[in-house]
Amino acid sequence: MFAKHISACRLYLRSAKILRSGYIRNFQSHQHSSMETISICVEGNIGAGKSEMLNFFAKDPTIEIISEHVKKWQNVNGHNMLAKPVQMMERSIYSAKYVFVENLYKSGLMPSVDYEVLTEWFNWATNHLDFHVDRIIYLRCHPETALERIKKRNRKEELNITLEYLQSLHEQQEEWLIRGCYGKHAEVLVLDAEQDLESMLEVFENSRNKILCL
Repeated sequence: MFAKHISACRLYLRSAKILRSGYIRNFQSHQHSSMETISICVEGNIGAGKSEMLNFFAKDPTIEIISEHVKKWQNVNGHNMLAKPVQMMERSIYSAKYVFVENLYKSGLMPSVDYEVLTEWFNWATNHLDFHVDRIIYLRCHPETALERIKKRNRKEELNITLEYLQSLHEQQEEWLIRGCYGKHAEVLVLDAEQDLESMLEVFENSRNKILCL
């Protein structure tokens, strides 16, 4: 239980760090050009296909996939890689709060004092820093489908993930992205992620313009 608590808090703070460095709207492009950067966050349950989507779009030379280590993209042979017209990343500060932190608190795994501190920090950060996101892509699949994929890929760090945990994360994502219980922070594009990988790649290609806000 404590390990899950710590992991979620790390995800929360890591997401904020990434967004501060890479997603402050036009932070770099205003300094170097008039190009406006489009920021896209890919959301979905564990096993929904987020990595597959990022790998698919990483082949596009106009898209920068933002990893945790943002600084390495800011000066590559004297060029700012974050100046590409489209920046895409897995998850966001919003899912860290509305999905993982909320789930831990509702499950009784996060003390009220920790929840209140994180909530106050989140409110301050989102009110004082520019965490603009142009589009959220929600890869929507049933928890049972996600668990089946998790078992197939057999990652060591995912061996203890249960269907109950995936169901609770799914419910939080539905509350946030479908029912709008936490407000609207960006346009949301929902993609059916129930299909196999080959079919999903076709979905990504056919939905390219919508995904990239074109």
